[in-house]
Amino acid sequence: MTTRSPWLILAIVSTALFLIVVDMTVLYTALPTLTHDLDATAVEKLWIVNAYSLTVAGLLPASGALGDRYGHRRMFMIGLVIFGAASLMAGMASSAEMLIAARAVLAVGAAAMMPATLSIIRQSFDDPDQRSLAIGVWAAVASGGAALGPVLGGVILEHFHWGMVFLINLPVVLIALPLAMIYVPRARLDGGHPFDPLGSVQILVALLGLTLAIKEVAKPEPTWQGFVLPLLVGAAALTLFLRRQIRSAHPMIDLNLFRDRRFSAGVIGAISAAAALMGMELVITQRLQLVSELSPLQAGLFILPIPLASFIAGPVAGMALSRVDAGRLMTLALAATGLGAIIYTASFDGAVPLQLLAFAIMGAGIGATMTAASSAIMMNAPANRAGMAASVEEVSYELGGALGIALLGSLMSGVYTATYLAGGDAAPALAADSLDQARLVAESLPVAEARQVIGAGIAAFDRSVLVVMIASTTVLVAASLWIGRLSRRMVGLRA
Repeated sequence: MTTRSPWLILAIVSTALFLIVVDMTVLYTALPTLTHDLDATAVEKLWIVNAYSLTVAGLLPASGALGDRYGHRRMFMIGLVIFGAASLMAGMASSAEMLIAARAVLAVGAAAMMPATLSIIRQSFDDPDQRSLAIGVWAAVASGGAALGPVLGGVILEHFHWGMVFLINLPVVLIALPLAMIYVPRARLDGGHPFDPLGSVQILVALLGLTLAIKEVAKPEPTWQGFVLPLLVGAAALTLFLRRQIRSAHPMIDLNLFRDRRFSAGVIGAISAAAALMGMELVITQRLQLVSELSPLQAGLFILPIPLASFIAGPVAGMALSRVDAGRLMTLALAATGLGAIIYTASFDGAVPLQLLAFAIMGAGIGATMTAASSAIMMNAPANRAGMAASVEEVSYELGGALGIALLGSLMSGVYTATYLAGGDAAPALAADSLDQARLVAESLPVAEARQVIGAGIAAFDRSVLVVMIASTTVLVAASLWIGRLSRRMVGLRA
């Protein structure tokens, strides 16, 4: 009989989780290269990043329900196969459109795996303290892996074509798949959660519609039709989805779970932390390459304190949860992340040691927040709703990441364009699309004009970075205050 150590199972599912979250951010350091090689516009660049997070978020509720019904081990292995095939497709992409499509298929595999990883961990650990530590490790991989993505991308791009950031997934998939077949146990199935394809379509349409509306606002020349139509479609789809969940005897997401304030606080913490991490890393890595002119590897190494601190903070926070309330820990961790953002905002054009300190504080705050949020969600849901709770946790993470990229990325793009155009520069309008495009335009101009275009682009980009960092800090502080209020109410109720 095969010995199934829960720690070995944790290692297997964490390896797959690492691939999933790394793919959310691994392109950050590759985006300038991608933009140049594939001639991608600013909108296509955002979709190359967003197609993954949005599709994952839209499919996660259905995936969690399918895992509860048919088994999380089965969903995990199916997801691995799809993820491997899509990685090959993405690595061989020859156009922006093909890469966007491949990223969407990658997301299908990721969505199948993600709820399974957390559900398998919950089922594999019987001891509460060990389970908290295991969830801390899971959260450290989730937050630290996402933060490490740009570093890994930079290392790969230093020696290989950008397609290797996807092809490197293949050997890991080929190793993890047989190990999962051997060591991950089959759990008792609960056949009471039927698949709801209509609900899955509704939530996916809602997310896509609302994101399209956000992106339209960030275009150099937005149209009211391009904003209002997707906004109405997204809002209508979201309304229909919520009504369907309320009326359904077997909802994909049981909205009654949100009546538990500890559960709700965990969701708020996960969304806020993921949004801040993805949005800030996007603008920071772009600035390091496009303004400071670091190589992808140098940019990745520069932000290394973020993933390192996150990897350390996750398990430490998991061990602390036996003595500290999850809500209180989230409150402090989000406030610390906000402090790190403030320090970076004040120093992004100044002392390097101060920037590195800011990154370390941000990474530690994000890692601790994700651990506390995951524990609050998973430990305050019934055992027979483990897949559903895991999907809610990961929808929160993916949705937060998608919102961070969409909102903060669009804010960055919009502020850049407005600032560039306000300068009255006579260069081709394409330079107002993004700093990437400004540098491409400059390649075909005389030296004096090229310097003028790049100088105007850098000034506009720095303004956009400042605005994004202020917005991120505001989100973090607001979330910290909100969760702190919820936690105080819970203490009052217990008293």
